[in-house]
Amino acid sequence: ARIRTARTGTADRSKMLRRASLRASLFWRDFSRGRRSLASLSSGSQLVYDLDSKVNEACAKYAEKRQTGVSLKTLLDTGRGDLLGKARGFLEPEVAQAHTATEQVLIQVAMFLHHELPIRLARRVVDLQRIQLLRDMDSVRLVHRWYAQSFEELLNCPAPNTAEKEEAFANVLQNIYQRHAATLLTMARGAYELRQELGRKGGRARIAFEDHRDIHNFLDSFYMSRIGIRVLIGQYIALREPPVDNYVGLVNTATSPAQVAQAAVEDASYMCERQYGEAPDVTLHGCLDRSFAYVPTHLHYILLELLKNSMRATCEFHAHKDRLPDVRIIVADGDANEDVVLKVCDEGGGIARSHMRRIWSYLFTTADPAVQKGFVEIGGAEGDHDTHSPLAGLGYGLPISRSYARYFGGDMQIMSMEGYGTDAFVHLNRLGNADEPLP
Repeated sequence: ARIRTARTGTADRSKMLRRASLRASLFWRDFSRGRRSLASLSSGSQLVYDLDSKVNEACAKYAEKRQTGVSLKTLLDTGRGDLLGKARGFLEPEVAQAHTATEQVLIQVAMFLHHELPIRLARRVVDLQRIQLLRDMDSVRLVHRWYAQSFEELLNCPAPNTAEKEEAFANVLQNIYQRHAATLLTMARGAYELRQELGRKGGRARIAFEDHRDIHNFLDSFYMSRIGIRVLIGQYIALREPPVDNYVGLVNTATSPAQVAQAAVEDASYMCERQYGEAPDVTLHGCLDRSFAYVPTHLHYILLELLKNSMRATCEFHAHKDRLPDVRIIVADGDANEDVVLKVCDEGGGIARSHMRRIWSYLFTTADPAVQKGFVEIGGAEGDHDTHSPLAGLGYGLPISRSYARYFGGDMQIMSMEGYGTDAFVHLNRLGNADEPLP
C-alpha cells in the first residue's frame, strides 16, 4: 500500500516515519515481554494467588479508598517540575536541599504512585473476585494472581522519599509493568474460555454471549483502569530515561497526527498484505502540519485498529475487483478547536445495522472461530498488541480504542452505510485538562 497526502511536497517524510515508528516501537516493546511471563506462569503453576489474611484485609481496605485522577496537563506539569512546590511535604528538609530538581521530580512522582497504585490495584483484585462467570476462568484467575502479587509487593515497599528508596521503588514498578504486559490478551483468553463454557452448557447461553452487560461493563471499567495504571507507571519510567526532544515522559508536546497516522498506515498495510496479499492505498487530507500535546502511542494504537478494520473490510468487499478503493484519513484542527478530530473513511461495505449496537462489546467479533482460537493461544504474537496478530480475532479493537480516546477526555464514534462503507471519528481533547475517567 502507498501513503499519499492531499498535497505534494511533504518534507522529510522518511524522517518523520522513522521517528513515529521509533516511538510506536516502544509501545509494542512495552507488551512484548508479556509472552514469556505468561507462558511461565500458566504452565504448571498455581493459578490462584492466595493472599494471607493480613494482605487480604489490606486489599479490602485499600479498595475502599478514593482514587486520585490525573490529566494530561498534570502529567506535563509534574514531569517538567512545575509542581515541585507541592512536593516539599514529601521530602525531609535536608533531602529537599540536597537533591537536584530532576531527582525531586522523580521522588514526587514516586511518592504519588506509592500512594495511588495500591488503591487502583486493590480495586481490580476485588472486582476480579466478584465478577460472576468470568472469575472462574483459568486465564482470569491468572490475571487476578498478577494484580494481587503486584498489590502485595507495593504494600511491602517503603515510601520512596530518598534517592536510594526511589531507585528501589522504580525497580519494583518496572517488574510490575512487565508482569502485566499481556493482561489484555490473557483476559481475552478468559472471555474465549467463557464463550466455550457457555456454549457447552447450552441453557445458560440463552442470552447472546456479547449481550452479557454485566461482563461488558466490568471489562470496560477494568480496561480503563488498566490504561490509567500503565500510563502512570509508564510516565514515571520514561521520566527516568535520558531526555528525548519534545517529550516529557510519554507525552510528546509536538505530537503530529499526520506523522502518527503515517506510521499506523505502514503497520496496518504490512498486516493486511501478509493476510490478503495486497492492501488499499491510504490518502491523508486536511490539517497535516499541526501538532499538539498528546501520548502518540495511544493515537497510534487507535488509528492502527481503525485502519486494520478498514483494510480488512475493503479487501473482502472488493475481493474480485481489479483495484481496491482508497482508505482516507482526514485531520481537522485549529487554534480555536476544542478537539483534534480524525476521520478514517473506507468503502468496505459497511456494518449491518443489527451489529451496530454490538460493535463496542468486548465479547463480539465477526472473525472465524478458528482464528479466535489460534489468537488466544498466543500463536506468533509477542504480546497484547503486535503486528504478528491477525487483522481480526478478539473483538477488542474498537472498545479498547474508544477507551484510549476517552482516557484523556476524547471519544470515538462510528457511522456506517451498509453496502457502501464506514466512517470512524476520533475526537482528542487538545486542551489536555480533562481528568481520567476513573472506574
